[in-house]
Amino acid sequence: MLYWFFVKGLGGIACMRIHPSAQGVKNVPKKGGAIIAANHLAVIDDALLPLTCPRMIHFMGKAEYFEGKGLKGRFKKWWFTSVGVFPVDRSGGAKSLGALNHAREILEKGQLFGIHIEGTRSPDGRLYRGHTGAARLALETGCPIIP
Repeated sequence: MLYWFFVKGLGGIACMRIHPSAQGVKNVPKKGGAIIAANHLAVIDDALLPLTCPRMIHFMGKAEYFEGKGLKGRFKKWWFTSVGVFPVDRSGGAKSLGALNHAREILEKGQLFGIHIEGTRSPDGRLYRGHTGAARLALETGCPIIP
């Protein structure tokens, strides 16, 4: 997985121009599973949050990122997989259960799982009603939620 190359290598270069910060990073445990519950107000959030955290964070990404055709589609699938993103079907009902099961496996391995409680990026910068996936995972695994 190329996660650390992108985070430390390319991310280090990016940090010379921008200075990302995140509240609550000091609460991330040094080991063991934890759920990182983050707001999603801009497209770049998922690229910047790992630059502020000393541990790898696995995120869900909408399934459409993994379904593209041609060279562009294959590149997007490779890119997202390389940085620890896995697909979630957001069409409703039980279709997202596969992704939540995968997230549970990540947490049970003692790794970090990042989730946006609202399930998507805010179109206007306001916070909206959240979903229950993070709470369900916390109850099932005993892992803390780090806001």
